[in-house]
Order: sequence, then structure tokens, then C-alpha cells
Amino acid sequence: MALSSLLVFDLDGTLVDSSVDLANAVNALLAELGRPPLPKRTIIDMVGEGANVLVRRALTAASLNPDTPGALERFLGHYDPHLLDHTRPYPGMVDVLDSFAGRVAMAVLTNKPARATHLMLDGLGLQKFFRGVIGGDTSFGRKPAPEGLLHLAADAGVEPSRVMMVGDSAVDLATARNAGTRICLARYGFGYRFTAADFRGDELFIDSPVDLVTLISGAPAPL
Repeated sequence: MALSSLLVFDLDGTLVDSSVDLANAVNALLAELGRPPLPKRTIIDMVGEGANVLVRRALTAASLNPDTPGALERFLGHYDPHLLDHTRPYPGMVDVLDSFAGRVAMAVLTNKPARATHLMLDGLGLQKFFRGVIGGDTSFGRKPAPEGLLHLAADAGVEPSRVMMVGDSAVDLATARNAGTRICLARYGFGYRFTAADFRGDELFIDSPVDLVTLISGAPAPL
């Protein structure tokens, strides 16, 4: 493999499109607190830095106290039972992961809480592809802190320079830079919001999951 020995994937907006279920859970919380729903796009623009940050941002946007007691737990109470109502892997993603299985080490690094992360990966049949999975509420902290990414590299016996972080957001880009790994940005993801000034020229890009096969193998994608 020419570019890396370990692929580390973000979850929401990279492996799966979870936008509808996240938005529905936020709006269920707001309804419980007596507020009207926020537009889906508004909520999705708040995603990326963990459930606690999402809830605080949503409460602020709804003119509520971001420190409302129990708000995070109430959000998760709405989200966890429904996190697979609409969430699915992006088209082609399962085939891409299957094509790498046994050939390329893969892991997941997300700011989603670990419990919800494992529920999602198990429910979608994706857990089997990954040698390591780190959520945002572990001792490694949340992205863009590099500790989780560096731990996954060390656990796989791979130097950071041989790791590629695959994500869709500015948080993923910052995490890769902080850890000294490569970065591949998924332009199809709902967290992709960049300008040319955000890039320094060493980033890689994909417009669909299948593009990753071409990128990694250096050959036309067989999928």
C-alpha cells in the first residue's frame, strides 16, 4: 500500500450518513423542553465535536440555557434507541471496507460517545472491519486532540507518517495535522465545509467511498 499502513475513519459524515437521526434526536429534545424544531441543516452544521457540544449548540440556537441540567442524557435518551432509524453506510462504503479487509489495517476514531458508536457499528455490521474503535468520551479525549489517533497508530505498530485519517470535517483535518498523519477528506460528507485557505497542499480528497480504493491501491477501482 503506497500511502499508508493504517486507515483511521471518522464515523458520522464519513462512514455513515447519520444526519437525519441526529437532527431528529436534537429536535425531540427541544420539543421536550418546549421549543420548536431547528432546521436539519442548522443541526448538522453543529455536528463534529461530540454529543455534548452538539447539545450545547442546539440549546443556544433555541434560546435555551446551554447548561440545562441533564440535557446531554436526555438527548442520548432520544438518540440511542433511534440511531439506526435512518442511518446507513454511504453507498459503496461496505464494498470498500470489504475490499480492504485482511489487506489493510483499519480503525475508527470518532467524537461520538463510545456506547452509541458501538451500537451503530454493531447494528450496521461494520464492527468486524476495525481493529480498534475509539469514541469521544474515552480517556484519549476528543478530536482534534491527537491522543486517540496516536494510540491507534501505536496499537497497530505503525508510525504516524504511515497512517491516513479519513474524515469529512475541519476537526478531522486538525486531528491529522496534530498527530502528524496523512489526511484524506471526504467531500461527500455533511461536515465538509472548507475554503481554499484551509489547505496547505498535502491533503487528499475523495468524492465517494469507492474513490478510496483507487487512492490507496493506485489502480482503477474494481467496485
